[in-house]
Formats: sequence, C-alpha cells, structure tokens
Amino acid sequence: MSNVDRRKFLALGLGTAAGAMALGKMPQALASACGLTPPQTSGPFYPGEQNFQPENDLTRVPGRPGRALGQVIYVRGTVQDEACRPVKGANVELWQACASGKYNHRSDPNPAALDPNFRYWGEADSDAEGAYLFKTIMPGQYPANETWERPPHLHFRISKRGFHELVTQSYFEGHPLNPSDLILRNVPASERNLVVVKFEPAPPGFEPGALIGDFQITLR
Repeated sequence: MSNVDRRKFLALGLGTAAGAMALGKMPQALASACGLTPPQTSGPFYPGEQNFQPENDLTRVPGRPGRALGQVIYVRGTVQDEACRPVKGANVELWQACASGKYNHRSDPNPAALDPNFRYWGEADSDAEGAYLFKTIMPGQYPANETWERPPHLHFRISKRGFHELVTQSYFEGHPLNPSDLILRNVPASERNLVVVKFEPAPPGFEPGALIGDFQITLR
C-alpha cells in the first residue's frame, strides 16, 4: 500500500461504512464507564518505538498479496480522561502474536511459525472524538513457561502529552485460559472487566465473517 493510499485508508477508518460505525459514538454502557484502565506489563516482546508507523490494518503486509492467517477482528474504542472527556491525538500502539502464538521478536523462544503476511504491530492516533480503530487477527495462545500458557491477548501503549503514559493488555471474553493467567490475575478483580473485551460478529460494512470488540481506554 502506498503512503497516499495508507493515508486515505486511515482517514476513512477502514472504509466509509466501517469508519462511520467504528469511529462514531461508543455504546452508552462504555461511555459511562470512565474508570482508569489498569496498567499491565509490556512483556518481553515490545518491538521498539522506532518500528511503529501509522498503520491500523495488521492483516496485510505492503507488497505481499497474501492475507494474515487467522480470525479477522476489529478492535475499536475511545481514549478518554477520568472525566469521560475524549482525548484527541493520543498515540495508540498495538502489538501482538500472530495466529500461531509467535511474536516477531528475536527473543521469542516459541518454536511456532511466523506469518509472513502479518504485520505484528501498528499505531493510530485518536480522532477528535477520541476514537481509534485497528483491523487485525485474533492472536494465538502460547507457552510463557513450562507450566503457564498465556491466553490470546493484545498489547497497547498509549501516550499523549499532559497524560501519564499507559501500557496495558486486553483479553478475549470467555477464553478458558483467562482465569489462570498470572498477568490478568494480577489486575484487581474489580477492574478485570476493563481489560476483558467481548467480541461479536461485525455488522455490515466490515469484512464478512470478522468479529468486533470495544476496548475503552481511560488515561490519568
């Protein structure tokens, strides 16, 4: 995808119909929930700030005709402050494993195969209403050590001048490994609902067969 095409793509929010729905107002239940998003570890596989670039579609790699393996998902939300006011221009970084559970990082010991058609990381800036959107795939679970299997999750780093930087993770509601995950269990029980996201079939205007989930981000 050329730089010009990428700018158009980002400006349209992954297409006119999808953008209107994904970057519009969040459901009322989300709008009323302004508790601070719990911070979590970045983990050992952060790709490095210099590797990020404005790209919110991780399902394709420029110059390659194939698409990433796995279930396509859309992650959308609003970056807001403690008073529920939208935060414009917040930089949202996302990185994750591919469908096999492998990170594109030299320190990842997982023997699973990398996906040459997956981008692994991207970033987007929140718009005037604080909204952001990513198109990606559901990551695979993977062994963290001999006795600990991590559930599928997404990593986020959110920064904006005047706010505390936030590093956190989001999880997929209902996954059987969630209750035993050591990192998720370290989040206070009363706050875990803020990082566990429900995914449902995406409405018309998004890629057929995709799932969509809302991850609300509240900064200090």
